[in-house]
Amino acid sequence: MATAFNRIGFAVLRQSCPLRCRTRPLISYPRHRLLHSTPILPLRDIEDKDALVPRSTKGPYKFNYDELRGEDRRHYDLLSPEEKTEYQDAEKAIWDHMNSPAVEARMQSVINQAASEINREMPRDREIPPKIKPGLFAMGEKDPQDTGEDGDFEGNDITSTAHGELEQHREIREYARIAAWEMPMLSKLAKPYELPGADKPLRFRYTTYMGETHPAETKVVLEFCTRDLPDLTEAQRIKMIKLVGVRYNPETDVVKMSCEMFETQAQNKRYLGDLVDTLMTEARDPTDMFEDVPVDFRHHRYKPKIDFPEQWKLTGERKTQLQANWRRRALADKEREKEGTLVDGMEVIQRVLEAAMARTRAPKAAVKAPAAKTRKRLVR
Repeated sequence: MATAFNRIGFAVLRQSCPLRCRTRPLISYPRHRLLHSTPILPLRDIEDKDALVPRSTKGPYKFNYDELRGEDRRHYDLLSPEEKTEYQDAEKAIWDHMNSPAVEARMQSVINQAASEINREMPRDREIPPKIKPGLFAMGEKDPQDTGEDGDFEGNDITSTAHGELEQHREIREYARIAAWEMPMLSKLAKPYELPGADKPLRFRYTTYMGETHPAETKVVLEFCTRDLPDLTEAQRIKMIKLVGVRYNPETDVVKMSCEMFETQAQNKRYLGDLVDTLMTEARDPTDMFEDVPVDFRHHRYKPKIDFPEQWKLTGERKTQLQANWRRRALADKEREKEGTLVDGMEVIQRVLEAAMARTRAPKAAVKAPAAKTRKRLVR
């Protein structure tokens, strides 16, 4: 292939203009400053990308100063008027020669011959395989191309609802394995429960959704009793109740606050802890004890408490009395059964049902007779 490319280059050089070469430069500058002496640079090293725009090779020649780029334009500006005219004549001669039909035919022939040699040396015997579109079974695979497209449905598969049931069954089995083999190992880390002491009056409650994402999973709820807070006098406790406002429950003496404006539970818990510290600092401030502000509990709705009547409660004497009444009724039923006066409810129900069935099976003539009498009465 390299030989073919070299052949193309030498062929183009052989088709160059047959004009006489100059024996001296146009101007007395060093050879590296002459026209058309700019070295060929890689594309990444060329700052003026407009210099790469090819000239049009069709139509009559017309010199255009705007087509000169970079070094060529700077060298052209340094030429005298006679040298500029000589330069334009040389350009026109080269233009006419390269656009002649004979030169174009010879160049096209050489290029076609080199292209055929390249195709012969590097035959396209291996075609690029088409890109396979990954199917449904390739979901979750590292390289979906290995799985390929899904096959045609042949009626031997279950429905999507059944696949969902299978997926749920697999998840249940996974949690069952965790409960059977991994969760018993957590007993080694278990600690005995100890009730919080007087030095821990704050109670925090968190919410978890077992690994699922939920907007309320970062919410933290704080509860504390005002009488459990340390170093608070009665007046300071009343001021604390006035400060918390509607968050106070007068029946249970519990203050309840929550926070969910941060992204993590730890940040919300820290905010609530700092808020309690601020409330206690303000409650201990003797500058203003809010003595002129009354305590307002209108936000709380008292629920009526209904007490169970004392006479309805089963005491020992009441249980003995009820058992005696049950025994007396059982003896009375046995005596009626011996005398034959005991009414059997099942027999009564059976007789009523049989009578109803007999009325429905009665002949139709017996039913029509009353209707005829009624018609005669109407005629009269």
